[in-house]
Amino acid sequence: MEFRTLRAFVEAVRQGSFSQAARTIFATQSTVSKAVKQLEDELGAPLFDRIGPRVKLTTFGEALYPRAARLLAERSDLLVELDEIRGLQRGSLRIGLPPVGSARIFAPMLARYRRTYPGIAIELREHGGDQLLDMVRTGEIELAATVDPSAPEWHSQEVWRDPVMAVMARDHPLAKAGSLSLDALRDEPFILFSDRFVLHRMVVDACHRHGFKPNIAVQSSEVEFILELAASGIGIAFLPRLLVDQVDAERICGVLVTEPYIEWRLAMVWRNGAFLSHAARAWLQMVADQAD
Repeated sequence: MEFRTLRAFVEAVRQGSFSQAARTIFATQSTVSKAVKQLEDELGAPLFDRIGPRVKLTTFGEALYPRAARLLAERSDLLVELDEIRGLQRGSLRIGLPPVGSARIFAPMLARYRRTYPGIAIELREHGGDQLLDMVRTGEIELAATVDPSAPEWHSQEVWRDPVMAVMARDHPLAKAGSLSLDALRDEPFILFSDRFVLHRMVVDACHRHGFKPNIAVQSSEVEFILELAASGIGIAFLPRLLVDQVDAERICGVLVTEPYIEWRLAMVWRNGAFLSHAARAWLQMVADQAD
């Protein structure tokens, strides 16, 4: 069993198709197919059900996936630790950031980090929180900024916390409210991030706790597009306050959601027990200094 075949298998699971997995690992689709076939031959069991261009794990595949992810992560840890032992003067910061809030929070930090450690290359990935956590699990990145998860597999260091605001067109009837409850919005169409984003789940779960299923009009992964949709009157968006403070106040209004109060708590996250490189430890220290 080779790491390259495990990598192809894990990426096929994560992406849901061989073609998308091939693009992610910079290989051809046939290379991914051959790698998965090699694993299936080696294990003597099918790992995927092929449904058109999409793939779904079999029972055997479901058993293999978490172990394959752990093996890849352990390999990544080993390579980083060996580099540290060799005392390399250069290195890389492998970090994942979400589209929500990163420009405001992390751009100044990255600029400062680059000035302080010019020999360290910054390898940046930008995705929703769930996908970033998958990438940390497999060792593709060391650190991810996401809404603070509580599972025991993670260590975390808080970066920022903000209340979630209901964002709407300035001429919306509720725009002049001092604050809002979700009950007041139950009949409104919602504009949410895609379901790969933790903020999507936070809003939907809060609605369910208040006894209704939200009417989701549009889902997107782009902050600017979501703001434009809200400004055009399509529906109500939900964003942390730091983003609402930057909007065009003549077109868009942000109203605090108080019932329930939804707090967006951003943290840097890494695997429990992972060996962190010098570059990653230096980044965490910089984040801590910024928070003080």
